Amino acid sequence: MTVSRGNSSLSRRSAAVSDDAQRAGATEQLKDHPGLPGPFPLESPPFTVRDLRAAVPKHCFERSYATSFYHLFLDLFKTAVLYAVAVAFDTYVAPHAPGAVWWLFYLPWWYATGSVLTGVWVLAHECGHHAFSPSEVVNDVVGYVLHTALLVPYHSWRVTHGKHHSNTGSLEHDEVFVPTTRAAVGEHITESPLFSLLEIANMLLLGWPAYLIANASGPAKYKRPGVIANHFHPGSAFFTARDWAGVVVGAAGVVAGVAGVCYWAYLTSVATVTKWYIIPYLIVNLHLVLITYLQHTDVFVPHFRESRWTWLHGAMCTVDRSFGSVLDHTFHRIADLHVCHHLFSRMPFYHHEEATKAMLPILGKYYMRDTTPIPMALWRAWTQCKYVEDEGDVVMYKRRLDE
Repeated sequence: MTVSRGNSSLSRRSAAVSDDAQRAGATEQLKDHPGLPGPFPLESPPFTVRDLRAAVPKHCFERSYATSFYHLFLDLFKTAVLYAVAVAFDTYVAPHAPGAVWWLFYLPWWYATGSVLTGVWVLAHECGHHAFSPSEVVNDVVGYVLHTALLVPYHSWRVTHGKHHSNTGSLEHDEVFVPTTRAAVGEHITESPLFSLLEIANMLLLGWPAYLIANASGPAKYKRPGVIANHFHPGSAFFTARDWAGVVVGAAGVVAGVAGVCYWAYLTSVATVTKWYIIPYLIVNLHLVLITYLQHTDVFVPHFRESRWTWLHGAMCTVDRSFGSVLDHTFHRIADLHVCHHLFSRMPFYHHEEATKAMLPILGKYYMRDTTPIPMALWRAWTQCKYVEDEGDVVMYKRRLDE
């Protein structure tokens, strides 16, 4: 089904939309989704970062070599065990079992391996925030090695991810999953369930490389003619001259990694590399996009234009969501305790639960946690969060052009 835009009630709004109108629209939309948090307060928070820091036990800000490396070695051990089990299966079971058994083994194996490697990716993410250890050298070496193994340009990502944390919730300057405006939507919005499923699949499978190569889902300022927005190009708009060496080294690592994968395929076969590396790699990418998208996208999440945006209010526009206890721990709490991470990005993940509990009395209604099952939350966000208004200092997602 396609909803077209007419010439009168569906035309672009030229006047700024008031906070009251935005709040009323969000409240009306929330009626269709009982149990959701919100509507999120549009007024600036009555507390400060200093208030929140004072409420958190001081040891939560301490970074431990032993604890961080324990989690890293545990993830690497789990990865090794998974591959050893798969080798044993191929050696002793697969030759004597029907083909269906092969699929029954590898479908969950791919997901389990991709999930554990997502945890490895998250530990590299900790390094990028210098939350892994007190040493920036250790952080950058570990982060570079881990991210390069997963074909991520570590330094380039670290720079733009830092900009995301510095500008969360800003329509002009946030780096990822910036809402589309009414003007950019065009003349219609497609509402076909099948087409929506295909769009979601495209985002989950190709969204991560599209972001790295072309800054997909990024802000309009990077989409102007002549602007380079590529994480592998040192001349990209993201970077300054001091970043160039890191960008080149990161890109070289990814190029070497891709060459290694191609050579591996040459020595064995494309099917072999697909089974052992590419499919788990795609599962990692799927998780990265899914987690990030749902952290900052839903019907109750506002966005701010420059005149109203503040760092603290923007940081609070983050949603904690659980993927279930097993995956929450496998992902090192990156999804279910993400609000704390946006407030204190150098705090190691293993202190986030204690810190969150300490801050909750202060955060109050500014804390957003959604218990909707992940598939349902994804479907709601994709089908209901289509665009925001061209005008207005504070905007909420809308789903139809006649709203």
